[in-house]
Amino acid sequence: MTDYKLLIGGQLVDGDLTMDVVNPATEEILASCPRASEAQLDAAVAAARAAFPTWSRLPIADRRWMIETLADRIEAEADALARLLTQEQGKPLAESTAEIAYTVFFMRHLARHDLPVKVIEDSETRLVEQHRRPLGVVGAIIPWNFPMLLIAFKAPLALLAGNTMVIKPAPTTPLTTLKLGEMMAHILPPGVVNIVTDMNDLGPRMTAHPGIAKISFTGSSETGRKVMASAAETIKRITLELGGNDAPIVLPGADPDTVAPGLFSAAFMNAGQVCLAVKRVYVHDSIYDAVVDRLARLAGEAVVDDGLKQGTTVGPLQNRQQFEKVQGFLESARREGRIVAGGTVEPRPGYFIRPTIVADIDDDAMLVAQEQFGPVLPVLRFDDPEDALARANATPWGLGGSVWGPDRDRARDIALRMEAGQVWINKHLDFGPNIPFGGAKQSGIGVEFAEEGLAEFTQLHILNEAR
Repeated sequence: MTDYKLLIGGQLVDGDLTMDVVNPATEEILASCPRASEAQLDAAVAAARAAFPTWSRLPIADRRWMIETLADRIEAEADALARLLTQEQGKPLAESTAEIAYTVFFMRHLARHDLPVKVIEDSETRLVEQHRRPLGVVGAIIPWNFPMLLIAFKAPLALLAGNTMVIKPAPTTPLTTLKLGEMMAHILPPGVVNIVTDMNDLGPRMTAHPGIAKISFTGSSETGRKVMASAAETIKRITLELGGNDAPIVLPGADPDTVAPGLFSAAFMNAGQVCLAVKRVYVHDSIYDAVVDRLARLAGEAVVDDGLKQGTTVGPLQNRQQFEKVQGFLESARREGRIVAGGTVEPRPGYFIRPTIVADIDDDAMLVAQEQFGPVLPVLRFDDPEDALARANATPWGLGGSVWGPDRDRARDIALRMEAGQVWINKHLDFGPNIPFGGAKQSGIGVEFAEEGLAEFTQLHILNEAR
C-alpha cells in the first residue's frame, strides 16, 4: 500500500492521527492516510510564515520557474495520478486524465503572468506608482469534485505573487493532493507550500487562524457563509467560489439535435458534481418535447460504472453523504415532476445513480429551487423568453448561465441580462486561465484566473513621491 505523508516545513511527515479513504465505486477502503492534528496545522502555518520573507523576495522569474517545474513533474506522473484520482474521486478515467492535463495547462498559463509597476502619474509635481505586494500566508481549502484542478486554480497565482501556502484537501479526496505534496517537497523551498488533511474539523481553525492572511475557498454557499464569518475575526482577505444553479435558456428555433448533446455533457460531467454544471434548463414550448426526448435518449445511452472500467461515461457520486442527498432530490422529483429517463439507484455496491431527466416540473420544486449537485436534471417549459429570463434570475445564486438559439442578437440581449458571473451563448462550461472567473450574488466573492485573479493574492501598495 502506498505510504502517504503530510507536507509540513518541507518535510514529509506522518499525521498525529489517521483516516480511511473510501473508493466510491466499491465502498471499500482504498487507503489509510495521515490526518493532521490542530498542532500540525499550527506547525504548517508557522512553517509558511517562516518561509515567506525569503520566498517573497525571490525574483518573480525564479518563482515562475519553480511553478513550471512542478507542472512538468505532474505531467510526467499524469497516468498514475489520473488512476489514483479516479479511485478516490469516482469520475471516469477519461475525465481524470483530462483533469490532470488541465491542471498542468492552468499551472503553466497562470504562471506566465507578471506584476509590473504601474505608473499612475508622472508629472512635474509628483510620481505616483502602483505596486502589488504579497499578503503572507494563503490558506486554500479544496473541495472533493476536482481535487487537483482546483489547486491549480489557486496555487500558481498565490505563489507567483510571493505568498506561501497551507493547502487542505477534502477529507474524502486527499490522496492525489498528498502525492502532489511529495513532488512539491523536491521542487519548492521548505515551508513554501504545506499540505494538511482533516475530517472537516480543521477548517474553522484555519479560517480564523491569525497567522493566515487570506483564505481561498471553493465549496458550498452554506460553508462559504461560515468561512466568511470566521475570517471576519481577523478581517482576512477571502475569495469564495461557491454554489450555482446554472440555467440555460433554449430559445425557439434552436436545433434540438445540436442543443441536447451540449446541455447533456454540461449537466452530467463528473456525475453532475460541477459548480458550473447545467442544473436546470428552460426550453421554449415549441421545441420542449423534442429536447426532452433527445436528453432522455442520451441519458439512456450513458454507461454508469466504475470509472476505471473502459467505456464508463458516468461514475458514482463521490461520497455517501452526497449520494443520500441526491436520492432525496430523486424522491422529490417523483412527487413534483415526471421522470422520463433514469431515476434509479444502481443495485450494487458504490454510490451509483443513473443520469435522470425530469420533465413537467415547476420552479418551486426542490430539484429546481436548490442546487442538486448530482446527475438529476429538471427541464422546464416557457412561452415567453422574458418570463424564462425572470425565472432563471429568480435564485440566490449567480455563478453561470447560457442562452441557446440561432438569433445571435436576441441571444446576446438575454445573455447580457442574466444575473451571473459568466454567461455563454450556444455553449456552456467554457473557461480558461486567461478569462476572469467569479460568481454573482451568493455564488461567491472575488475573482479567479487572469490578471484580476492574480491581484486577489496581493495588497495594493501606492508609492507617492514629491518632485
